[in-house]
Amino acid sequence: MARKDKHVSETPATQVLRGAGVAFTEHVYDYVDHGGTGESSRQLGVSEHEVVKTLVMQDDRAQPLIVLMHGDCQVSTKNLARAIGVKSVEPCKPEVAQRHSGYLVGGTSPFGTRRPMPVYVEASVLALPRILINGGRRGYLVGIAPSVLTELLGARPVQCAL
Repeated sequence: MARKDKHVSETPATQVLRGAGVAFTEHVYDYVDHGGTGESSRQLGVSEHEVVKTLVMQDDRAQPLIVLMHGDCQVSTKNLARAIGVKSVEPCKPEVAQRHSGYLVGGTSPFGTRRPMPVYVEASVLALPRILINGGRRGYLVGIAPSVLTELLGARPVQCAL
């Protein structure tokens, strides 16, 4: 059951957001292993399309990158690779993603990552009035304006949804 009124202690992601003066709302839900955005959207009563997942991937040279995608869409790695000018892109193994981001898989936020990585966002995400994205902990999303992704992260819009 979602607990919208519960405050979660500070995470590296919320520290970055607060430090940049970004207004955000907090949305806590009961994390379910492998429940993904379907589970969080169901518990929070929002469209899965508005819940943006943070995916840590790597290119053909094993260079990490972050892809931000609608919860109800998949990434076309072929289209993504073409859009960013590399031979191929594939998801990182969970332990590799965790090493790059500093977050547990299921709690990965694009804000406050352990190491800087290029960020790509599905272009249609930017057209939404508001998004929910991981706040740096399993079972914790933050609501922000999509423009924060490009303004704060320098996220580059791409068309890579399947």
